[in-house]
Amino acid sequence: MQFEEIEKNIKKCLENISLAKERAGRKDEVTLIGATKTQSKELIEFLDSGKLLTDVGENRVQELTEKYDSGKNLKWHMIGQLQTNKVKYIIDKVVLVHSLDREALADELDKQAKKHNLVIDALIEVNMGSEISKGGVDKSEILGLLDYVEQKENVRLRGLMTVMPNLEDKERLKDYYREFRLLFEKLKRVASPRHVIDTLSCGMTNDYELAIEYGGSTMVRLGRVLFGERNCNTSVIAD
Repeated sequence: MQFEEIEKNIKKCLENISLAKERAGRKDEVTLIGATKTQSKELIEFLDSGKLLTDVGENRVQELTEKYDSGKNLKWHMIGQLQTNKVKYIIDKVVLVHSLDREALADELDKQAKKHNLVIDALIEVNMGSEISKGGVDKSEILGLLDYVEQKENVRLRGLMTVMPNLEDKERLKDYYREFRLLFEKLKRVASPRHVIDTLSCGMTNDYELAIEYGGSTMVRLGRVLFGERNCNTSVIAD
């Protein structure tokens, strides 16, 4: 896909985001994260220089580290499943980890953040559809993970992330998003003041407008609708 076409796609998605916010009566910000999995360093350089996007996300640590120097003006997000032994490579590069889903990962984020004298922001990933093929904690486990993270001085929670089930039934999907928003509000009420619960990362190519309108999404993760089809078929938590 040519860069001119990508620029048009980004502008169109930003327009759709504004319209979805308008329908929901929202005045707050929604961040568009470009999911750049399998995309080239040349694309990152184009995004870095064009001021089209402020934020990009990677599913894989290796790709993030390889492309990082090509996008020094961009804010980098870790949006994929994160192995504990890979945390050290991205801890000082990302503004947000979207996929905190277990105590061992909280331990490692805390450990590596301490080494760099920083506090790492993270989202608890929730498996809303209880799908075996997807990561994330069960809805019933959110507060338990919150309690565990409360002990980690160098990890700060910012909210929740999810990958919704791929449903043709839009009304059912709306219900999932409404429920997700309620889980977020509950987390906001019970989290200690040191956390800043302000972020809902949900919505991809097929449902980002619904995510904004019904789920209160503050971050959408878009790949295919911006950059075209990927070069390989692999599991993703952004599309």
